[in-house]
Amino acid sequence: MLLVRGFEIAGVEDVPPGPLAAPGEPAEGPDAVIDLDLTPNRPDCLAVVNVAREVATAYDLPMRNVPAGLQVEHELAPAESTPHPPADGVSVTIEDPDLCPRYAAAVADVKIRPSPDWLANRLIAAGVRPINNVVDVTNYVLIELGQPMHAFDVEKLAGRQLRARRARPGERIQTLDGEDRALEAGMLVIADAERPQAIAGVMGGLASEVWAGTRTVAFESATFQAASVRRTSKRIGLKTEASSRFERGADIGAPVVGLERACELLAQIGAGRCRAGYTDCYPSPRRPARIHLRRERLAHLLGIGVPDAEVLRICVGLGFLATPLEDGWDVVTPTGRVDLAREADLIEEVARHYGYDRLATTFPPLVTAPAPSDPRLERDRLLRRVLTAAGFSEAITFAFIEAPAEQPFADREEEIVPIAYPLSEKFAVLRTSLLPGLVETAAYNRRRERRDIRVFELGAVFTKSRGERQRLAVAWTGAAAPDHWSEETRPVDFFDVKGVAERLASALDVPVRFAPAVAPYLVAGRAAAIFSGETQVGVVGQLAPSIAEARGLPAAEAVYVAEFDLEALPRQAPTDVSAQPLPRYPSVVRDLSIVVAETLPAEAVRGTIVAAAPTTLVAVREFDRYKGKGIPEGQVSVSLHLTFRAADRTLIDSEVQQAMDAIVEALGREHRAVRR
Repeated sequence: MLLVRGFEIAGVEDVPPGPLAAPGEPAEGPDAVIDLDLTPNRPDCLAVVNVAREVATAYDLPMRNVPAGLQVEHELAPAESTPHPPADGVSVTIEDPDLCPRYAAAVADVKIRPSPDWLANRLIAAGVRPINNVVDVTNYVLIELGQPMHAFDVEKLAGRQLRARRARPGERIQTLDGEDRALEAGMLVIADAERPQAIAGVMGGLASEVWAGTRTVAFESATFQAASVRRTSKRIGLKTEASSRFERGADIGAPVVGLERACELLAQIGAGRCRAGYTDCYPSPRRPARIHLRRERLAHLLGIGVPDAEVLRICVGLGFLATPLEDGWDVVTPTGRVDLAREADLIEEVARHYGYDRLATTFPPLVTAPAPSDPRLERDRLLRRVLTAAGFSEAITFAFIEAPAEQPFADREEEIVPIAYPLSEKFAVLRTSLLPGLVETAAYNRRRERRDIRVFELGAVFTKSRGERQRLAVAWTGAAAPDHWSEETRPVDFFDVKGVAERLASALDVPVRFAPAVAPYLVAGRAAAIFSGETQVGVVGQLAPSIAEARGLPAAEAVYVAEFDLEALPRQAPTDVSAQPLPRYPSVVRDLSIVVAETLPAEAVRGTIVAAAPTTLVAVREFDRYKGKGIPEGQVSVSLHLTFRAADRTLIDSEVQQAMDAIVEALGREHRAVRR
C-alpha cells in the first residue's frame, strides 16, 4: 500500500513501512516527502487526509483509516439527544459566537517527555520543530487533519476557565515566541478568569505554556472567523501554521475529530490519557452544503457527456454524498470544502478528475449573440495603440503609494483613502494620481543605464468624494527621437509631450485647448492645464527637478509628464466617416510678426486671430519666437503663418488685406500687440 502520512490507499504494491530519513539525509521507502503547491481556494488540502483523498480519487483507489467524523454521513446525522459530559476540570464559554462559532476542549493527564522518533521525524519533514510529546501531538493533528489545536497548562488558568472573548482596551499578552504584544480592542482572545492566555487562531500565551512540570493540560480545538484571524495576524505582524489555515477557512466540522485524534495519539505514544468527556460549544450548528448537479449542465459546460458511473466515482472518492436523481444528482459536500458553493464548482471537480485532456478542443456553438462590449474597452485599446506607436511602453504599477506627507502628487489630504493595514510605509494610501508609479518606473529604468525612457499607464485612481476613476498618464525623459546620422540628438522638451497629449485627444476626437497651470510637482512656466470646453481633463508639464532627484533621476535631465482624467472626457457619439474633396482654388499665405507680452499664451493669440478673421482663414501656425536685441524687456516677437482660402472662388489681395487689417486691429485691442 501507499502511505500518505498515515492514511492508507489500498491497491498499490505493499511496501513495508520504514523510518523517515533524518534531516539532511535522502528519504527512502513509503515516507518520502512530497511538496505541494496549493491555490488559495483549497485550504482543505493543508490537511494530509484531504491530499490523500485527492490521490485516491485520481487513481481510483479506496481509502482506509479516515476518521468517521470527517465523513459527510456523520455531519448529516442528527445531534445526540444526550450531550457528551463536559470536560473534567475546565469550563468553556463563547462570548462572541460571530468570531468563534465553535470551541471544543478536553482535559488530559500527561507526562511531559520527548516524542518518539517516528512522530518527531514526521514533524521535521513537514517543517515543524518538535518540542515535547504534548505539543507535538497538537502539531501532528494540525498537519494530519488540518485542525489547529493548542494545549494549555490547566494549573496556570485562573479559575480553570477558557473564555473566547474580544480583547479589552489596554490588554497585553506575552506570546510563545517571547514577544510582549499589545492587543487592540476587538481582537479575539482566549482568556481565563483574569487575563488573555492566547491570541485566538494565531498563537498561545507564554503564561499557560506546557512545560516540563506540566501534569494536566486542556486541549483547545476550535473554529475562528477567517476575517478576524487574518485581521489580527496582520495587525500584530505574526503569521503561524494555525493562522494560515484559519484565515483561509478551517473546517467547522473538524474540532471534535481533532480532539479525539489528539487523545488517541496521546495514549498511543504513552504521553498520558484524556479524561472522560469533552466540551463542544457549538451555538449554531452548520449543515453541509447541498448542491444540485444537473447532467445537462455538466455536459454543456464541459462540452462532452461524462458517464454517470464516473460522476458517482469522483463524488464518492472526494468524500461527497451523491444521490442519483432523474436529471442528475443531489450532492452533499463536506464542511471542509469551503470552495464548493454552486453547481459550477462541482462541475469543475468532475472535470479535474475525469481529465481535462478528455474535453473537446472546439468551442461549443453560440445560441445567443454576445452582449456588446463596454465602449471604454475599445477606447483603452485605441489609446494603447496610439502610445505604443509613439514609442511608449506600458507600465503597470501598484495602486498603493506612500503617505501624502512623503509624496507631492497627492490630492487634498481630506480626499486621501488610507489603507487600514498597510504592508509597509511605501503602501500607506490609495493613489490619487498615476504619476508616482510612473516616476518610480522611470527611475528604476534609469538606474539600469537606460537613458531614453517613455512609459505610460492606464489605471484607476481613488478619492473619497469621487471614488474610483480611470486615468491615463505618460512620462518621458531622455532624447526626443532615436539617434540618427541625419541630425543631432536633442533632449525631449515641453512641446514634445504636449504633442503626445494633442495626439491622444485627436485619436479620441476630443477638441482640447491648453492654458497655463500651477502644480506643486511641475516647473512653473513649463506646465499647462488641458481643457475640453470649460472642463479641465488633464495636465502636462516638466516634473520639478527636486522631485526627480529625490526619486533617483538626475536633476539635470528633464522629465516631462502628462495625465488625463478619462472620466472627465466628453462621451463622443459615433460619427460617420466622410471624405472631403481636395480644394479646387488656391490658398493665400500671409506672414504676421507681432510683439506681445512674454507671458501671453499662444493659445490666446490664436483665439483672437480666429475670432477676428473671416471664414476664409483656414489655418494659423506659429513658426518663430524671438526675444533679444530690438525687443523690449518683458516682451517677445511671435511670427505666424496665416492661410486663407475660399471654397467657391479665388481670393483677391484686397480681401486678404482686409482680413489682415482686422486681425492686427483685434490683436492690438485685445493684447496691445505691435506689428513688426
